[in-house]
Amino acid sequence: MSSWRDWHRPLVCLSAVTAVLAVVSTAGLVLDDRVLVGSPIWLKPWKFSVSFTAYCMTLAWMLSLLPRGRRAVWWAGTVVAVASAVEMAVITGQVIRGRRSHFNQETAFDAMLFNVMGMTIVVLWGATVVIAVALWRSGTADRAGTWAIRLGTVLALAGAGLGFLMTLPVPGQVRPDDTVSGAHSVGVADGGPSMPLTGWATTGGDLRVPHFVGMHALQLLPLLLVLLAALAPRLPRLRDPRVRLRLVLTASGAYAAVLALLTWQALRGQPLIHPDGATLGAAALILVGAAAGTAAALRPNRPAPEAAGNDKELVA
Repeated sequence: MSSWRDWHRPLVCLSAVTAVLAVVSTAGLVLDDRVLVGSPIWLKPWKFSVSFTAYCMTLAWMLSLLPRGRRAVWWAGTVVAVASAVEMAVITGQVIRGRRSHFNQETAFDAMLFNVMGMTIVVLWGATVVIAVALWRSGTADRAGTWAIRLGTVLALAGAGLGFLMTLPVPGQVRPDDTVSGAHSVGVADGGPSMPLTGWATTGGDLRVPHFVGMHALQLLPLLLVLLAALAPRLPRLRDPRVRLRLVLTASGAYAAVLALLTWQALRGQPLIHPDGATLGAAALILVGAAAGTAAALRPNRPAPEAAGNDKELVA
């Protein structure tokens, strides 16, 4: 187990900065009563700072698991840190100016900032691909941990990639005055009725839902292993590395299915909290599949053939 001092320094530093910004944004939510696109103006930097803190700290830890000397991967982590810093700087700067950061085409300067954000996200995604490939090729002593990291990065990349759909002209994303290009919502305009804290639309689809769920597979799948380790003293079967591996693979498959379902739901213009029969039916199938997979993963392992033969001899 590597010490936190061995973690990727630029990513750790960026996480510290965004953690401070999360505190500042919390104060902004309390002290600043301005509203932008139907939400408190400091809600966006708060959400992004919390998300970037978790994302970059997780990558910093994962990079510490790789063999030393991989300069390309170290630089990829640094690129992620710099791109994240630029993204947060634009978002926070626009809040200070009282302007929206995403999809804003009102002035040439606003459009330029949004284009900069778009480029930083592409760069961040590409650098994360480099890290994901390195993590995929390098294993750890614990196979369950190896696959939790591998599949977590793949699902996170898929979730991050869904953000690009927000810039496409789907229904509800085009304004006649051309001052806004793209939207989070599908079928309705941004700024309408929304869920508390998250700001996700309650009258139409919202692509931020699968975007959020996908990106944070990076943390949730490794956290699953932490949970399994905590339960192992009371559930001895979890001490078997093969059982833990099967549970990780089952959870990853279920997570991917949920991500696909949430994307399908959002693209149909359907709110997360108002699913129709088709969505509920698909969710039920995923639940049944996950339950069956979990039951199969927890089954006792059969003894090796030689061991079984020895047991018979002992009985005889």
